[in-house]
Amino acid sequence: MSENVVHLHKPTDPPTSDTAPTVLTVVPDAPPTRPVPLWVRSGRAVKTAATHEKTRATVRAAARHSLYTFNGGRIVARRAWDGRTGSRYERMIRAAEAAGNLEAAEEWEERLQRFRAARHHRRMDLLHSPVEAAKGVAVGAGMSIGVLVALGVVMAINTGHVGDVITPLSATVDFIALLIRIVQVVWGPALTIGPFLALLALWSVGRKQHAAPAWALPANVRGSEGEPITPSIVVKALRDLGVPALARAIKEMGDAGASMLGPIRIAGCGVEVDVTLPSGVATNEVQNKRRKLAENLTRHEHEVFITIPEAARTVRLWIADSGALDEPIGPSPLVTDETLTANYKTGRAPWGQDLRGDAAELSVYQRHLLVTGLSNQGKTAALRALALWLALDRTVQFWIADLKGVGDWAPFDGIAKVLIEGPSDSHCIQATEMVEDAVEEMNRRIEAVRKDPSLVFPPLIVLVDEAQKAFMCPAKGEDGRPYGGAKATSRYFMAVREIHNQGRAVDVLMWQGTQDPTDQNLPKLVREGAHTRASLVVGTESQAEMALGAKAVNAGAAPHLLRQGLDKGTLVVASDGIAIPAGQSSITVRTHFIDDEPAAEIAARAKALRDGVATLRVIDRTEERDALADVAAVIGDAARMRTDEVLKRLHALDTAAYREWNNVRLKRLLEEHGEEPKKSHGVMVVRRDDVARALANRDADGSASATE
Repeated sequence: MSENVVHLHKPTDPPTSDTAPTVLTVVPDAPPTRPVPLWVRSGRAVKTAATHEKTRATVRAAARHSLYTFNGGRIVARRAWDGRTGSRYERMIRAAEAAGNLEAAEEWEERLQRFRAARHHRRMDLLHSPVEAAKGVAVGAGMSIGVLVALGVVMAINTGHVGDVITPLSATVDFIALLIRIVQVVWGPALTIGPFLALLALWSVGRKQHAAPAWALPANVRGSEGEPITPSIVVKALRDLGVPALARAIKEMGDAGASMLGPIRIAGCGVEVDVTLPSGVATNEVQNKRRKLAENLTRHEHEVFITIPEAARTVRLWIADSGALDEPIGPSPLVTDETLTANYKTGRAPWGQDLRGDAAELSVYQRHLLVTGLSNQGKTAALRALALWLALDRTVQFWIADLKGVGDWAPFDGIAKVLIEGPSDSHCIQATEMVEDAVEEMNRRIEAVRKDPSLVFPPLIVLVDEAQKAFMCPAKGEDGRPYGGAKATSRYFMAVREIHNQGRAVDVLMWQGTQDPTDQNLPKLVREGAHTRASLVVGTESQAEMALGAKAVNAGAAPHLLRQGLDKGTLVVASDGIAIPAGQSSITVRTHFIDDEPAAEIAARAKALRDGVATLRVIDRTEERDALADVAAVIGDAARMRTDEVLKRLHALDTAAYREWNNVRLKRLLEEHGEEPKKSHGVMVVRRDDVARALANRDADGSASATE
């Protein structure tokens, strides 16, 4: 007899045969859970009940209303004390002395003396008042009784009853008795209810003043951002700023700390107030505490701006409504108004809005422009918005080099005479040559104006976006000079410097956009040559100084305190071409963003105003010229001409072809054809006859000479 074997454990290698025995796995029951002790459960329940939101709200409410009553009593007592004594005047005197305002201190001291004199007079009057009061009561009572008796006599004569003589007097006595009975009835409840009414009055005073700790206040008061800015809130924020001298001065001022403040004015989406600091407190001590001051005012750091007006020891606070700066400012007038036009000389570009909510309009007339900031913060958009507006003036010419090369400036194809797009070194070289061509154009205009001062030339905007690439370009020309760099040998650097020095006189203007400024990619001489300097968010205060200048930063300009990624398109601008509040050296502008599609529509309107512009995409330097024939042409009928004058005329004839020519190159050209420059009166000259013989020799040999 066979028996089946039942295995009580799982085999390591289960059988694969169909006749494998059945395997039964026995899983033991889980051990019983130990019961939670009563004291643990009770503690958890107590903790849950104690930390429940309803419990916390109840505790806050109880503490809040109790403190309203207690602190309300303190406020009433303080007011009563101030009304009976000269403490209010003494605080005002201390406040004026702390602020260094001696005239105000003398005025308050005079008021205190008048108050004390009047109080002394009242107290002296009290010495005689009991006798006078007794006399007054006696006279009043006698007159009242006499009047009543006289009235009774009149009634008795009228009625013929002698008893009516005392009727008015009797009625008056009855009325007085009624009043006494009413007082007797009301007195008991009044004694009971009176204290509660007094406490209610104190509670009301405390509630109106929010006289309770912040943790006990209601949620809509405790955590609300955008709380209205009042003098007491500003003074408290300054007191808690962590500047010892300021805190001591405010403490000495007592409730009169608001004497430091000017009027709080509504300014756009916020308020503005001037604060005259006490003696011993420097303005930069407040500037350096911007974040703490903002948090004391229940604002974010970017919602408080501190500038230094012209008044001594004064800081100007602009405090935004909570969240207002995160709201969009709306589309550009260029997008919404198709009838909008531009005027280079008298017009102002609708660039955006300032913090007050007013339109921020920029004049570009004869002003070089520099816009800088970190990458992807709206630099190109800010530059393009200005250029799109100016393109609506058909007289303005554009030469543009976009060294990013992603199509941001594609709408200007058909508007700009030169449009270079690309990030490579070859594009940087072309951008440099474009700026050098602008220098030659500037020199040509200057020479023409020197001969005829009445000449007026069309404005030429030379715009280089991502200019840091041109400054950092490592390539060198045939003469060994580097295209980039910040030295006197740098071609791009020197070309920009020349335009900055003289370009505005003949309306040749340099606009540059660059990112993450340093001394290497934005040399000092170049950035200080711009009349309008604007900065988006930058990383450090030193970069802010590079972008705007030390004067603007010391006066409160702080692009380094803008929020990267959140304040895109927000610029701090230092320029005389934009309206800046009196006493300030910069203004913060939130620029309009014009997307690619509306930008193309605006560009189409600009093209319709023009006769048609053939945009040069690549500057071609390979065209061959007959240099010898050009030399003969520039000499003309002159028997001889100085070599430097020949070179100057060659440059004017074709700047691109003859930019790098010098005396050595000119001498080599003539020597190739059997002639050379000679001296006349100690100066190297080129003779017309020598050039004519060189042309004849070349034609005889059947050869031609060409420039590179």
